[in-house]
Amino acid sequence: MNITIGIARFLLGLIFLTFGLNGFLHFIPSAPPSGTAGQFVGALFVSHYLVPIFLLQIISAVLLLVNRYVPLALTLLAPIIVNILLIHLLMLPSGLALALVVTVLWIIVFLSVRSAFDGLWQLRVPAQGLG
Repeated sequence: MNITIGIARFLLGLIFLTFGLNGFLHFIPSAPPSGTAGQFVGALFVSHYLVPIFLLQIISAVLLLVNRYVPLALTLLAPIIVNILLIHLLMLPSGLALALVVTVLWIIVFLSVRSAFDGLWQLRVPAQGLG
């Protein structure tokens, strides 16, 4: 199981490092999408909204690849993956397969470090004194 987790972590890091760097270096040629997806991605690109997203992808990818602060990397990637899934579900179904693969990889790595997130699932937090 440790080998599976390591492979999933490595692939997730490699995918996000590749696409994060591609956001700055444009080494993967692609035609801009058409229709609503094109307008949406165009607005994100023109507004420079994608710059911090690509930076977060690169930072998270490096953390995953060096196996340090993995829960932090997963936390940073979670909303990015949700947005990737929604874009491909609602506007660009052509990239849905890779989005689903990334989601499965994220879940595998998450399950390996889920104890780091235990505090999020507490119904109530015990009150602590001020003094």
